[in-house]
This record gives sequence, structure tokens and C-alpha cells, in this order.
Amino acid sequence: MSEENLNGAAAPSADAAAATGPVFTVDKIYTKDVSFEVPAGPAAFSEQTQPQLQMNLNQSVQRLNGDAYEITLGVTLTCNAADKALYLVEVKQAGVFTMSGFEPAQLDNLLGTHCPSVLYPYVRQLISSLVQSGGFPPFFLQPINFDALYTEGLRQRAAKQAEGLTSDAETAGNA
Repeated sequence: MSEENLNGAAAPSADAAAATGPVFTVDKIYTKDVSFEVPAGPAAFSEQTQPQLQMNLNQSVQRLNGDAYEITLGVTLTCNAADKALYLVEVKQAGVFTMSGFEPAQLDNLLGTHCPSVLYPYVRQLISSLVQSGGFPPFFLQPINFDALYTEGLRQRAAKQAEGLTSDAETAGNA
């Protein structure tokens, strides 16, 4: 006798579930941490020099359980003028994503490109709002090509691995 659902239809088999293909869902997007500072106080608003902006971007991935991952995209924006910090903005935007049915390389690519691409518009909006609410002219972060950053990261990892293999081979040859 086959298993039946409440509505009388047969329950899907494991093969049928696997046949539906890979699954990617955005479960939750939230702001994990925010900081806005104006270290120079009111003097920051009287600067007449051209400000210099520096942006740092980082990402962390944490496996939560099963197929769920927390991705945190961190952006730090520093605005300096005449060697003084006018303002400093730090935002950590996070999301919980569920991903199943992907090959390891595909999963790594999703974690490194697609997830941060989903989070980045939230970071852009929050930073823009904080800077303007802080009394400074609006600032809009430019789009980021996460695919290019991911590809560069892969290239750097491969170079480090090759360098490590070369160093090991040289060490073994000198023994």
C-alpha cells in the first residue's frame, strides 16, 4: 500500500523531489550592525577641501544548519579631508539564504556572487541615508561587479596554492 497525503494523492518520492532541481531562497535580510561617526564634530562641516573617500568591502559566510547560510556583507566608508576624518560609516548587512541541490563549485559561486548582489542594494540605501542624515551631501555607492571580485579571488587562491606547491617542492628538493 502506498503512502497517501491528507488529500488522497500519493506522497512524492525522493526521486521526484530531486528532479525539481536546485533550490535558492532568500529567507531573511536584516541589518546586523550600523555605525555612523563624525569624529571632528561641527568642524567637519566647515572643511573647504575636496574630500577623499575610501571604501572597504568584506564578506563572511556562516553555515547555519542543513542548507541554510548566513551571508554578511560589510562595507566601511571613510571620508577624509585635510588628513581629518569627516565621517565614518560601517554597515553589516546580512541575509539568510537556503541553497540545496547545487554542486560545490556552483554553491561557492552563489555564496560569493549572487548572495552579496542581493544584499548590496540594502547597503547602498542605508549608507546613503546615514550620510545624508548626518548632514553631509548625498553619497551613492557605485554598483559592484561581484562576479569580477569572485573571479579575482579564485585567481588569487590558485596562485597561493601554486606558490605553496612550488615552495614545498623546492623545500623537498633541498632536503
